[in-house]
Amino acid sequence: MQHLAPAALSFGLGLLGCAAPSPRAPSPLDEALALGTRMVGSYSSHAQSLADAEFRDVRLHMARIWPERTDGCWLYVEQAMASALERPYRQRVYCVQPSADGSTASRVFELPGVALDYAGAWSDPTRFAALSPERLVQREGCTVYLRREGNAWRGATRASDCISTLNGAAYATSEVVVTSTSLTSWDRGFDKDGKQIWGATKGAYIFDRE
Repeated sequence: MQHLAPAALSFGLGLLGCAAPSPRAPSPLDEALALGTRMVGSYSSHAQSLADAEFRDVRLHMARIWPERTDGCWLYVEQAMASALERPYRQRVYCVQPSADGSTASRVFELPGVALDYAGAWSDPTRFAALSPERLVQREGCTVYLRREGNAWRGATRASDCISTLNGAAYATSEVVVTSTSLTSWDRGFDKDGKQIWGATKGAYIFDRE
């Protein structure tokens, strides 16, 4: 973030006959970069899995890719069971960027070809150098819109816009909270009548930063 100059005393300004420049408010892109940077890291739901058998021991990694791009913060995201780290069950690319409604959007993309070819790439983001965003497939309707609440960001997908056919579902929803120490994510699939088909039923997965 930009350096903020300390405020000057008003009577001092009067003596000097000039005004101190006002600190620049964070731009929407500043907010997107701040959120994307906060999301980068490795996380684990191990503690939650020990406390509640409904939740599995999952490892989540988020690594920044294409840092030279100026249209947002691009992240490679990988989730795997702790017992099968070499075979992640979810691999995505997120683009965290400003949204027209004033929120920060985390847009979701699928990798082209065989996603498992990128397994473990969170530890070596240079593996994405030969890949361009234009080759990604956006998951329309699956964007998560987040807003800052104090030191955290909170958001969700919208209505039933995220189409999903996993396990017979019609659509999926995602609710996310990002803090400095954890990331909570509640992903659920529903049928056309709104009945939950997959996902945790008690609440969100809690991923502690490692």
